[in-house]
Amino acid sequence: MADENIPRVDLSLVAQIVRSYVAQNNIAVDQVAGLIAMVHRSFTGLGKSAPVPAAVPLAPAVPIRRSVQHDHVVCLECGFRGQTLRRHLRVAHGLELAAYRGRWNLAAYHPLTAPAYSQRRSTMAKQSGFGRPREAVVSTPAPEVVAPPPKWRRGKPPDAGVAPAGSEVIAPPAPRRGRKPRSATAE
Repeated sequence: MADENIPRVDLSLVAQIVRSYVAQNNIAVDQVAGLIAMVHRSFTGLGKSAPVPAAVPLAPAVPIRRSVQHDHVVCLECGFRGQTLRRHLRVAHGLELAAYRGRWNLAAYHPLTAPAYSQRRSTMAKQSGFGRPREAVVSTPAPEVVAPPPKWRRGKPPDAGVAPAGSEVIAPPAPRRGRKPRSATAE
């Protein structure tokens, strides 16, 4: 009954493999028996699943409770400190946020962005009117932009382009620099 668990090995195949190996390689006479046993063991081991290595428990770089601070978050993989972890995880570890949370058994709401950074971005978005209908957004008047006077050129006095006080200055278009078209220079 114990022989039922041992797979049958065709000894002619073992002999053929050993014969081919000995024909191509120099081997001592006392090593032939070991070679036969090794080939036979290899055949009996075929089809058996390899032993699964025991899973090594993950150890975070910092305790999970200390990974989120007010002004930074810490990567549990390597200890990197930053305002956000999205790009770091993708570039350095090849992980997306969901895979990272799953790997460390983090809740879906576990922050991967520093709270101070999130608050600062939220404030900026609210000030710019993000998320409100256009009618409700109070636009602040843009500051008046006055173009600087053109720089002095040969033949013109330095104050030729200055407008009187109180008038709006519109700068003329800048002349194109470069070569003139050939059709204009050929005549």
